[in-house]
Amino acid sequence: MPDYVTVVGAGLAGCEAAWQLAQRGIPVKLIEMKPVRYSPAHKSPGFAELVCSNSLKAEHLTNASGLLKAELRALDSLILKSAEATRVPAGGALAVDRHLFSDKITEAVKGHPLIAFETRVADAIPDGPAIIATGPLTDPALCDAIAERTGVKALNFFDAAAPIVTAESLDMTKVFRASRYGRGTDDYLNCPMTEDEYNAFYDALIGAELAELHDFEKKLVFEGCLAVEILASRGRQTLAFGPLKPVGLTDPRTGKAPYAVVQLRQENAQGSLYNLVGFQTRLKWGEQKRVFSMIPGLERAEFARYGVMHRNTYLNGPAILGQNYAVKGDPFLRFAGQLSGVEGYMESTASGLTAALGMARALNGKEEPDFTGRTILGALQRHVSTPTPNFQPMNANFGILDALPYKVRGKRNRYEKLSETAIETLNEVIEKYELR
Repeated sequence: MPDYVTVVGAGLAGCEAAWQLAQRGIPVKLIEMKPVRYSPAHKSPGFAELVCSNSLKAEHLTNASGLLKAELRALDSLILKSAEATRVPAGGALAVDRHLFSDKITEAVKGHPLIAFETRVADAIPDGPAIIATGPLTDPALCDAIAERTGVKALNFFDAAAPIVTAESLDMTKVFRASRYGRGTDDYLNCPMTEDEYNAFYDALIGAELAELHDFEKKLVFEGCLAVEILASRGRQTLAFGPLKPVGLTDPRTGKAPYAVVQLRQENAQGSLYNLVGFQTRLKWGEQKRVFSMIPGLERAEFARYGVMHRNTYLNGPAILGQNYAVKGDPFLRFAGQLSGVEGYMESTASGLTAALGMARALNGKEEPDFTGRTILGALQRHVSTPTPNFQPMNANFGILDALPYKVRGKRNRYEKLSETAIETLNEVIEKYELR
């Protein structure tokens, strides 16, 4: 057993990881660069600073965010407990007073007798056991050290991802499977549009509201990738002759080529998720739901992840990470938070917790916990470590869970059953690996 584990970064993931290790009797050195240096997005010297929304999303078990909270609660998450203690009214969501939230976590972490705190900029991977949780704006020197340690192509610095929808929410009476000109296998799902449908969609897209960008992101966005709404702004027919071109496709309902086609490409090995090809976007999330639901076959689509275009340093997880966010071949170096390839506040918390529980077991020479794909904790970890042609960060959603072995009628009923299965599975994992 080493003298301590180094945790780099005192955000949500880092604080959760440090707390979970310390609660299991393992000394921790927590390194945080604030207030010596601030990233372009951070302003406060406190730990677990929320730089965007103060909402931690839904709480009920018919929502994957609610299920993730139930799983974190079962493992005594510091972040979740602090959020519940500093909550503000937000309907069915958990929202917090961001300042009280940060203060409570800072006080708890700094007050733990097994957590030592060091203020400095980490520019190298620490010696000895370590969990690195430095977030989407990781310092360039540390990025270089990570790339040198894990591989030149280890890091992405710009997140330009199209929306992802669940396969089961598609209207397959309108969507058809085909490849252009019948070449190869029928790998794409195709959403055909008439001229009237295309024009209505185009008008809605052109008039939709965009999300704000930080100043430090603007140059990256416009040089790194072209958003679908920017393409559309170049003329009404630009999309129809670009990413929505119908060339080589025949709508089986009409026997003719559609006016335009939106193609969907399989996102995960299970075939439960599909992304909208060529639809990188800066639209606000509510606008994405409104506008993209106008696409034939997507009227009732469930969005597992909305499109994003922003500065986001993250690992090419499938090439680097193994069980519980550990580097392949090195159980004593782990990554957590958005740097590991998860997306969202609670997801970052979950990765820090999972990485810490795995590290604690590894340090004691014990078998690491397998949370399985039946829990959100396990499914998120599986996502960041499973090879995929175009890896992108992921948030909690029911589409990443293992499918139920039987049919359940009705979306709400199915989600409730998935949550029930996840909680039962987690309780079994907790008991088997003595996690409480």
